[in-house]
Amino acid sequence: MISQVSQLRLKGFRFPRSIISYAVWAYHRFALSLRDVEDLLAERGVIVSYESIRVWCQRFGPQIAAKIRRDRPAPSGKWHLDEVVISIRGRKHWLWRAVDANGDVLDILVQSRRNAQAAKRFLKKLMKRWGVPRVLVTDKLRSYGVAVRNLCSGVDHRSHKGLNNRSEASHRHTRRREKIMGRFKTPRQVQRLLSVHDQTATIFRPQRHHLSAASYRHARADAFSLWNNYAAEMAI
Repeated sequence: MISQVSQLRLKGFRFPRSIISYAVWAYHRFALSLRDVEDLLAERGVIVSYESIRVWCQRFGPQIAAKIRRDRPAPSGKWHLDEVVISIRGRKHWLWRAVDANGDVLDILVQSRRNAQAAKRFLKKLMKRWGVPRVLVTDKLRSYGVAVRNLCSGVDHRSHKGLNNRSEASHRHTRRREKIMGRFKTPRQVQRLLSVHDQTATIFRPQRHHLSAASYRHARADAFSLWNNYAAEMAI
């Protein structure tokens, strides 16, 4: 994958964009720490500190995630919304996440509240980017009902805990990342990190159990091609 991206250097960076894009991909594609990525690069003869990799991920990860989001096809009209508690410096925060019927993450939002105002803020953000859905599936949190009545009263809102397994399952990768990092540090860090993490998963984690081996290999090749194209567009 490294050799498939331009070897041209970005202004102000010692390593070519092929090395930088590979580090960003490895960090967000797998459950790795920054030091793990440092060791992967060292095995390939690239000597770079984990702090430099942190800078690369913070600078270029959001750029690539924005391009993935830009080129995504319109989501399914059925959305699953859910929220999960995360601890940041000993205080409870709530990670709100929406996925479509295909299991692809539409967006996330980290908030300090779990009330009607927070639900409306998240739903408004979703509709601004993706339009109005046909069906909304949520758990029994009443705040969702308030948000739907205020923002999109014509939407079919299905509130039932058993129907929302698809959204709840999407939190597993967040828990894995939280464990590796030894808990999150700030809401901004969580928002930035998981936004990139979820968009990377959109192209690199197709519904493999629904695909034949040949179809999966084709989807993976397409994902690598997309990532390389986005890496070629990276700018400082």
